This record gives sequence, structure tokens and C-alpha cells, in this order.
Amino acid sequence: MSTLPTRSEFLFFSDNGKHLFYVLTYIALAIMAYQFVGRARFWMKGRPTPLQHRQGIWNFIPTYGAVKRYIPNVWTFIIAQKKVRSSRKKSGAPMHLLIFYGFLAFFLATTILAINTYGPVKFYFGGFYEVYELTIDVMTLVFIVGIGWALIRRIIENHRAGRRTISHAASDYWTLALLFVIATTGIWLEASRISAHPMPFDWVSPVGLFFAHLQGRIQPETYRFIWWFHMIWVWIFFMALPQMKLKHIVMAIATSAGNPTTPTGRLTPITMEEVELTGKIGAEMATDLDRWHLMSLDACMECGRCTEVCPAWGVGKVLNPKQVVQGIRSALTEGTSIVEKVSEEALWACTTCNACVEACPVLIRHVDLIVDSRRSLVAEGKLSGSAASMLRQTASTGNAWGTPSGSREDWMKDQSVPLCRDETDFEVLLWVGCAGSTDPGAIKTTRALANLLSQAGVKYACLGNEETCTGDPARRVGDEFTFQEKAQSNIENFKKYGVKKVVTPCPHCFNTLKNEYGDFGAELEVEHHTQMLSRLVDDGKLKPIDSESPIAFHDPCYLGRINEVVDAPRNVIGTNLLEPEHHGKKTLCCGAGGGRMWMDESPSQRPANRRMKELLDTGASTIGLGCPFCKIMLETGIPAEKQDQVKLLDLAELLQEANLS
Repeated sequence: MSTLPTRSEFLFFSDNGKHLFYVLTYIALAIMAYQFVGRARFWMKGRPTPLQHRQGIWNFIPTYGAVKRYIPNVWTFIIAQKKVRSSRKKSGAPMHLLIFYGFLAFFLATTILAINTYGPVKFYFGGFYEVYELTIDVMTLVFIVGIGWALIRRIIENHRAGRRTISHAASDYWTLALLFVIATTGIWLEASRISAHPMPFDWVSPVGLFFAHLQGRIQPETYRFIWWFHMIWVWIFFMALPQMKLKHIVMAIATSAGNPTTPTGRLTPITMEEVELTGKIGAEMATDLDRWHLMSLDACMECGRCTEVCPAWGVGKVLNPKQVVQGIRSALTEGTSIVEKVSEEALWACTTCNACVEACPVLIRHVDLIVDSRRSLVAEGKLSGSAASMLRQTASTGNAWGTPSGSREDWMKDQSVPLCRDETDFEVLLWVGCAGSTDPGAIKTTRALANLLSQAGVKYACLGNEETCTGDPARRVGDEFTFQEKAQSNIENFKKYGVKKVVTPCPHCFNTLKNEYGDFGAELEVEHHTQMLSRLVDDGKLKPIDSESPIAFHDPCYLGRINEVVDAPRNVIGTNLLEPEHHGKKTLCCGAGGGRMWMDESPSQRPANRRMKELLDTGASTIGLGCPFCKIMLETGIPAEKQDQVKLLDLAELLQEANLS
């Protein structure tokens, strides 16, 4: 066995040297663990989540059942780096992958070596040794390239004009320098081992062998010095890790493992019992958030991906999702209120489009943090202006636009629409929504959809004047109990008429009915109208859209990204489709969500303008839509010189044109 490729551990070391190594390593690890436990005490100040029922720090130790769910999450989001690989900004993603997989190789190599050293079976020789050494040698070089890339990228962006999304704190450069020193001294140590104790199979370490030739022969004393010099930096890394952004290496595993299973389009309800117990609504302080959210704050790697994709930030508003996370983390540590660290203006600027959540590599749920903070502001009477009027209108009339409840059937004039109260035999409830019964443009969509359902022989009915707002705008703005009041009213009607299946042309209603009403006792199968229309086209009950000119489709955030409905609209359109740069789950927000439809904003800071330009850049003169909110907002983004050249039509309207004959 001695002739097989391998190498001695603790080469040229005495027993005392080994013992000193163990003592210093344990001290460094203990200091690191102590700091992480200190951070865990901050997380424990938050509200327990439903899965957290044990006492103390054991709250964060997963049960066996949870582990079965955690393992796929860790594999998908940590090992496979799904979010990083799908990043829009590809220049940063490869860099991160080089650093991550280089670091992962170091961790696995150390773990494997420890198993060989302290385990009963020895395998660190022969072919295994050769593969091991070659892999680590190459991955060290990969790691150094990634570190160099990160450093150069920061320097370039630091001198680039415009709003920055990448952090440029001195600590960032010190962190990169520390990683660079560890990697380069590791190569130096490998080269020194070869120089001090050459073996015929050293070719399996090509990088180390190269530098060994440059360095020449060295004495054992020199090798030991280099060994200790390298280890000093490793121990510094252990002890400093909890204070560096690199702590996301540890924290990302925890947050990804415990990532909530609830859809991103579902907000957590507040009960009156909670309010009576705590005396609070929403999150005034960081400790009013739950423990998982607090833990996720420490996982933030400050990469800026959330900010890069934020529609509010993209048009010059103050909302910076990365700073929201950092601000709430500071509020937790310093014991201040959230609004002392995150401005009210920033919190109200959010469209709840979830682009930040979709982009975040460590699965932080920025929208949950923002809406919980909004809930506290609304409870304190901090919401004013047109958004406050919307809340009053929703509460009093059941319509976010404030039209009387008796006007919800006005769109049906000159059209035979079956109503539930007439004891109609129906299979599907057509949920119209506030916009669909109020806004002139959205009414065209509603009428077109009703005609298509009748033409396809679908047995449907509407609630008419009995329908009231789903409560989505109120909930996203932060008025949880107006939302719950409307939800209960609608659910009572569902039960009254035996509603089991719902179709709606509004993605916001679709999301609320599908993902949130179940918390209040509703049992519904909910479809967006494009899903039903796609199926009717496939079944031959409707003709597909047959447009001579190409159509550019705008994916609504609450349809494409939040609920991942991207194929159905395209199936309805067919082949004559032009895709804008941002589409599908990567769609660009129109700016209407999160109650922003009812908030005033400067014309120069409208996300709809940016989105409309991107749609027009496709060359299409017809823009296909699947959301009444998007239609309203995007109409304001059409340049004056193109008002007569561009048509904004819901897919139901386009499909109706194709089925007129």
C-alpha cells in the first residue's frame, strides 16, 4: 500500500505540533459558534412560526419530517444554485458560481480528509487520492479566478455612473482579500509540500507543481512555517465569519432549508386573537416579524440582485430592497423601529411584484417584510391620500373604485349573463372583479370573456351585485382586516351557491382566490381566464387568435411570476408572438400592484413607461394583455406620437375577434 499514491498528514510535525493545531482550531471554531449563537438569540425574539413549537435554541433544530422537505430545498437552492444560475445579470452569476463551487470543494475536501483521518476505514490513497488532489488543485485556481473577478467587478462599478446595486464598503474588499490570501497560501502550501517532499505522483497537483518548480527545494522548517502561516488565516476566517457578509455561506443553508412552503403570492393572516394578545397589528419593530424572517436577514449576501430587478428602483424611486433587508437587520440589532431604518416612502413604493423575491439567491421574502411593516403604518393611521380613499371605498362600497354595489351588473346591459341568484345551473363562477365591472377598458374584456364562454358552451354564472372586492388591494396596502371582511363575505356567497370552480380575468383576484382564501375556509379550484381559454382552444371549442400582425404579450406579475402561468397565454396567441426582453417569470412590472394603482406618483417615475417602451421595442403594434390593472397603467405609458398606432387588447378581446365568424 505504501507504493500507492498518497501523502502523509502533518508532514514534518511532532506530536506537540499536532496538539497545538487541534487546540487552536477548536478555539477558533468555538469563537465562531459563540457568535452565531449570539445572533440566534436575536432571531428568537421574533414570533414563532407554525413549525416552531419547541423551546429555546432547539426551536431551530428541524424535526425528521421537516428534514425530508429541507433536503430538496438545500439541493435545489444551495448545491445547484438555482437562483444564481437563473439570474438576469449573467455577468455576476458566473463569478458567484466560481467562488461558491470553489469554496464548496474546499469544504468537501476537508470533510473527506477528516473522515479518512478519524474514521475506521482508510481510503486516501491510489486512484481516490489522485482524483482528490487534482480536483482540489484545479478548484483552488477556479476559486482565485472568481475572487479576482469579484474584485475587478466592484472596482469597475465603483467608477461607473448611475445608481449602484453592488456594495462597495471597505469590509467587502477586506473579505475578498481574506479569501484570496487563504486560497493563495493554500497553493503555496501545496507547492511547498512538493518542494520539501517530492513524490513521483505530484503531477496530480499541476498548479502546486508549477509553483514548486518556481520555488525550488525548501527545508522542513520552511514548510512548517508556511503551514502555520496558512492556518493562521484559516483561523481568522473562522472567527471573523459571523461578522462578515460571508456568513451567508452558513445562513443561506438554514434559510433555504426552512424556506416556507406557502406560495409567494400568499400573505400570512393576522387574527384578532394575536392583536388582543400583542396589542399590535403588523411589524412596528423587527421583533414583530417571525423567526424565520429574522434569520433570513442574516443570510443576505448583499449581492444587489433584488435591487437590480426592482421596478420602483428602476425608475428612480427610493425603494431599494437590499437596503430594506439591511435596515430591518439594523433595527433588530439596535432595537429601533423599522421606519427609523427604512423610510415610509420606500415602504409605500413597493408594487409587491415579487421580482426581488424571485431573484434572491437565499430566498428572502422582501414583500412579506414590507407588507408587515405597512400593516403597522396603516394601523397607526399613517396612510393618507388616494390610497386611504381606496380603503374607505373598499370598506363602504365593496369596490376599490368606490362605485355603488348596485352598479356591478351595469356591464351586462344588452348581454344575457346568467346570475347565481336566479338558481342557474352552472359549473364555473365568472369572477368579474372591481376593475372588470367598473373600468371601461376592463369592461370590454369582461364582455368578451362572457361571450366566449357562452360560445364555447361553458355553463357559467356571475354573482352580479352580490360580488364584492376580493380585498387584494386593501391587503397589499396593509389593511388586513378590511381584506378579511371582504373575504368572509365572498366565501359566504360561494358556500351559498355551492361554488367550487372560479375563472377570472384579473390576476390579482386570481392570486387572492387561489392562494389566500383557503386560509378562511374556501375550497376552490381557480383559473385565470387565459388558462380556460387555452383549454377551450385546444379542445376545438374556440378558434385561436389569428392576427396578421405580430403580438407582443405582457406577462402580469401576479400571473407569470407569482403564479407561474406563462404557457397558457402564449398558447392562446399561437405562433405570431414577439417576446419583450423581460417576459414570463422575468416580466417587468407595470407598477399597479401593492395598491400602487391608487397612489399618486410622478409621471417620470412610472414603471409603466419603462415597460411600455420595452414592449414597443419589439416592433409590435398590438400588445396582448391578461390583466385589467396592467391595461390601465400601460395606456398611460404609450408615447403621445404613438397613441393612434398601438392597440392594447386583452387576449379575450383578441380571441373574440377571431371567433366572430
